[in-house]
Amino acid sequence: MPAPNPDALDFLLTRRSRPAKTLTTPVPGRDALRPLLTAAARSPDHGKLEPWRFIVLEKHALARLAAMVPDHGARLGLDEEKVTKSRAQFADADLAVAVISAPVASDKVPQIEQVYSAGAVCLALLNAALAAGWGANWLTGWPCHDRDFVTEALDLGRDEHVAGFIHIGTETVAPPERPRPDIDAITTWLDA
Repeated sequence: MPAPNPDALDFLLTRRSRPAKTLTTPVPGRDALRPLLTAAARSPDHGKLEPWRFIVLEKHALARLAAMVPDHGARLGLDEEKVTKSRAQFADADLAVAVISAPVASDKVPQIEQVYSAGAVCLALLNAALAAGWGANWLTGWPCHDRDFVTEALDLGRDEHVAGFIHIGTETVAPPERPRPDIDAITTWLDA
């Protein structure tokens, strides 16, 4: 029989992201952030390739990214509301970790599995932050996918992409529970 860890299972069954716009200071310092990054780096990576990396964005770096958003949004022809929302994602934040998908050439591990691994790192970092008592939220949006923006803002390599920005801070309000998936509606059981 397996040795259950009811506290861990209860955490996973009740975990809830905290909206980034409700997070404030204090944020974890480097010493508090290292164990969270370490936990995230324990994600499955299909061959020990470590096809991801972290960029920790502190307040001044986030302000720099926020200042870049309007020009990039205008170049893409995005409406003002979408640009304003994306700018606020950086301007109003005090700490975010960009999880960078950085696939490695491999004959054994397809690139898509390496990208999935970066997604697993995002969730692991989010859960580690929540388990440590911080509020946290995984955000994406058009700045993640705009090649010019990520190249200029984060100096990403040609084959690197942002899997997500994990915002971490002190929550100011506990969000209400939201509807969850109907497990029976999304599960198929095969026995043969």
